Amino acid sequence: MSGEPQSERFIWNRKHLLGLRELSREELFHIFDTAEGFKEISRRSIKKAPPLRGKVVVNLFFEDSTRTRNSFSLAASRLSADVMEFTAKTSSVSKGETLRDTARNLEAMGIDIVVIRHSAGGAPHLLSRCIDACVINAGDGYHEHPTQGLLDIFTIRELRGDMTGLKVAIVGDIAHSRVARSNIWGLHTLGAQVFLVGPPTLMPSEVGKLPVTVCHDFDAIIGQMDVMNMLRVQFERIGSTVFPSVREYTRLFGLTMNRMKRAKKDVIVMHPGPINRGLELESEVADGPNSTILRQVANGLAVRMAVLFLVNQAAAQK
Repeated sequence: MSGEPQSERFIWNRKHLLGLRELSREELFHIFDTAEGFKEISRRSIKKAPPLRGKVVVNLFFEDSTRTRNSFSLAASRLSADVMEFTAKTSSVSKGETLRDTARNLEAMGIDIVVIRHSAGGAPHLLSRCIDACVINAGDGYHEHPTQGLLDIFTIRELRGDMTGLKVAIVGDIAHSRVARSNIWGLHTLGAQVFLVGPPTLMPSEVGKLPVTVCHDFDAIIGQMDVMNMLRVQFERIGSTVFPSVREYTRLFGLTMNRMKRAKKDVIVMHPGPINRGLELESEVADGPNSTILRQVANGLAVRMAVLFLVNQAAAQK
């Protein structure tokens, strides 16, 4: 077995992955099916496959990251690509070089795929218009984080299958979460019902335009939910006091063992990480039988392998 999933009817034709809002149901399923094929590689004694041999993947990260950067690096390595790590703090960006000039200089070195994380929403879209290489969005501003959304939904699909009518609560700091936005669009496309739960001060201004139900009372809906995705409170992005205290936030929106008693016995508990233990989740919940947090991490590797493989495949067909 070569490690390359075999595509049967559907042909992937996107050389960039910029967000989930524009993806169809068929495209989402194709990514998931491809990722499922790649999971087998991680179970081998030699964890390598040849699809990206001779290709160069650049991790172009303008924001700090541990999980996403490492996951993409390992995913590219497992597909036999060469990986170039870029850090803004030690690059010409610190001297005033623009994103466009940085990318074009990297492209002149013969790169094939750029994985970009940037604090400005729309930066990956701009980049995709400036260079010929494939572009994958690893998180842009408050816009989207498509591969995190994909791995979350892939994990739900593994455990529940058809998502039509599934009730999914996304709880916490919605306003600053690009993870939430990618989940919303992907889940909506696949027929799930999405509930946004949190204080009014942590809801995005455009929430009325999103295909969601908004709720400020976690206890009122917790017993109906099939999935609870607990978001990290992003203190580094919060410029003012948005809730009275950490204790008050946990009392109202934290997933505690006591609150879990009112949830469905088989409810799926998720978190994109890193966790503020004792704030969004009690440790007993984070490490408990309903938690899929480590499964999400493992699935993230397979999903990112799939995305790297598919955008490269589409570029080769252009």
